[in-house]
Formats: sequence, structure tokens, C-alpha cells
Amino acid sequence: MARSLTKRLMSAVVPAVPFLWLAVLFLLPFLIVLKISLSDPVVAQPPYTPVFEWSDVWGFFQKLDLENFEMLVEDGIYLAATLSSVRIAAISTALLLLVGFPIAYAMARAPAKHHPLLIGLIILPFWTSFLIRIYAWVAILKPEGLLNQALMGIGLIDDPLIILNTEFAVYIGIVYAYLPFMVLPLYASLERMDNTLIEAALDLGCPPWRAFWAITVPLAMPGVIAGSLLCFIPAVGEFVIPDLLGGSETLMIGRQLWSEFFSNRDWPLASAVAILLLIILVVPIVIYRDVEARRLETQR
Repeated sequence: MARSLTKRLMSAVVPAVPFLWLAVLFLLPFLIVLKISLSDPVVAQPPYTPVFEWSDVWGFFQKLDLENFEMLVEDGIYLAATLSSVRIAAISTALLLLVGFPIAYAMARAPAKHHPLLIGLIILPFWTSFLIRIYAWVAILKPEGLLNQALMGIGLIDDPLIILNTEFAVYIGIVYAYLPFMVLPLYASLERMDNTLIEAALDLGCPPWRAFWAITVPLAMPGVIAGSLLCFIPAVGEFVIPDLLGGSETLMIGRQLWSEFFSNRDWPLASAVAILLLIILVVPIVIYRDVEARRLETQR
């Protein structure tokens, strides 16, 4: 009796742990940010009003408003920053896929004994601080940096190229920083692929390029989708890379969010920007969930 009660209790507690984790570390902070986004900025501590008080719960809710979200719609800079962030993240994700797919394919095709070494080389950059790695690109891309010195040394250019503080430098930084997040899911999909399918297609007279598009790419699609989401979602809200490598014209929602929080000290408006960013990031996650659900249904 006691043993069966313990089993029922454990069967109820174990699934509840991840939901409790999400409630404490996601839902509660989200509700706090949502509340601040519905507040008004003031020169005080905290820099917003109203502050919740149990003695005046109804009055607290009456003071909340949507002015900050109306500001996001009326002020074109937030729409421009949002569209620019989505565009830069989408282009960066496409570049990551173009660079990462051949790397993952070569890793999957390599002898099995070399796989641990190749995976270790992919994750090796994570052993160094992200900030230090991005600062290293500043030293590489600046006019007197290593890249320009090397190009002028071999005679390819006469004057230094202006790469730093441009949108092109942001693409370089994002592709470099997020490449492992694209390669590893692709490798996981390609490594499980049955190579006899390719051999059978070639034996039946299928050209190699057609066998690649008809067999390899569809089988790798789960890795493509997972890697694209792992890169696109954080790239939309990226702050460090555009701040260090991009110029003043590189407008991204992450930089705008930082500016509202720390420069303007407008926490309510910054929270509204954060809510907008979260909504943008939830959309691809929902789409991915639906695609995966349909894929699993077809496999059954």
C-alpha cells in the first residue's frame, strides 16, 4: 500500500518538476516584465509606477495602461529596428546554413573514429569567453587590423578595407559565433542517415547531385530546422555583436532595448520592447512545433 502510494506520488512529482521550473524561471519573470511594460516611467526607485501594494489591488490594476505599446506602434524607430533585426537574423541564418551544411556533411562522412575529435573542434571556441572572441574580430577587421595588413602584404589591396562598423561585419560576427549551433544539429541528422540509400540511388543511375537533393537534404531537414531556429532566435535579439562590430546605422532591437534600459532609463518602454521581441521569437517556435508534429504523424 505504502509502496504504491509512493509510486503514484513520484509519478505526479516528476512531471511537475519541469513545469515548476518553467513557472519560476520563465512565467514569473515574464509577468514581472509585462507588468512593468504596462506602467509609466518616473524618476524614482524603482523607475516606474504603479508599484504593487496589497492594500490597493484594484487601484493598482486601474493605473496600468497600454501607452508604451502605443509608442512602439507610433514611433517608427521600433518598427525599423524590429524589421532590421529579423532581416539580419534571417540572412545570417541562411549564411550559417550555407557554411554549416558542408562542414556537418564532411563530419558525418568522416571515419567514425574521427567523430569525437571533429565534434571537439567544433565546440572548442566555447572554451573561450564570447566577449573576448568578438573583441578578437575587432582586432582582425579594423582598418589597421590583421586582415587588412595581410591583404596589403600580399598586394591584393592598396588601401585598407572598411569592414568594421558595418553591417557586413555583423554578419561575420554572427556566422562565427553561432556556427556550432548550426553544425551540431545538422551533424546529428546526417550521421544517422543510411548511406546505402545514396548507393542504391547511384546504382539506379541517379546523378550524384540529384541523389543529394532527393535523399540527403530531406533526411537532414530536421537538423536544418533545428539549427536554423537555434541560430535565428538568439540572432534576432543579439546585442554584443552589433554593438561591437556594427556601426551606428546598424539598427537592431537588442541595441534599442539596451538603450531604453540603461541610457534613457525608461524601464516601462524597454519592457514593452522586450515583450515585442518575445512575441517575435515565439512565432518560429510555434511553427517548428507544428511542422514537427505533422512530420511525426506522417512517420506513424
